[in-house]
Amino acid sequence: MYLRDMRIASVALFLFGLVTACGYHFKGAGLKAPEGVRTIAVTVLENRTRESGIERVFTNDLVFEFTRSKVLRVVEKDQADAILSGVIKSMGERTISHTASYDSGERRVVITLDLALKSQDGGILWSDAALSDREVFKVFPDDRLATDRSRREAIEAISKRLAEKAHNRIFTGF
Repeated sequence: MYLRDMRIASVALFLFGLVTACGYHFKGAGLKAPEGVRTIAVTVLENRTRESGIERVFTNDLVFEFTRSKVLRVVEKDQADAILSGVIKSMGERTISHTASYDSGERRVVITLDLALKSQDGGILWSDAALSDREVFKVFPDDRLATDRSRREAIEAISKRLAEKAHNRIFTGF
């Protein structure tokens, strides 16, 4: 019985050493907020594209990213130390492959954001005027609904990645 417990403890200790020796760390660990900022508000992004409703998708993903990381507490605008706001500046699409009948087989969507984190007095704490990402989606020439669903999934994937990228960049250098 004692030998079995020792083996289990040894394996656990080995695994712990392996994980910590490899530089593994929990996501969000080591991120530091700007001086004096403990709370953040995320305003609904302005949408300058023709794509209806994506401002809510992008705003919700930003809120989720900050809520998930717990580096800053997400609060209402009037209670926040800092306010994240921005614009969905552009969304473009290009065909990247064709089918045998010269229809689009795949398209790439590219979205660019302009984001700024400001203190309550309006001072800029962080900004990025060209935060962008892209995603490929499948085109179904005979099924418009399937193409629209594929396109929407690509936009949602971009939104999640840009929210994570913005979150991580905000805390870089503080």
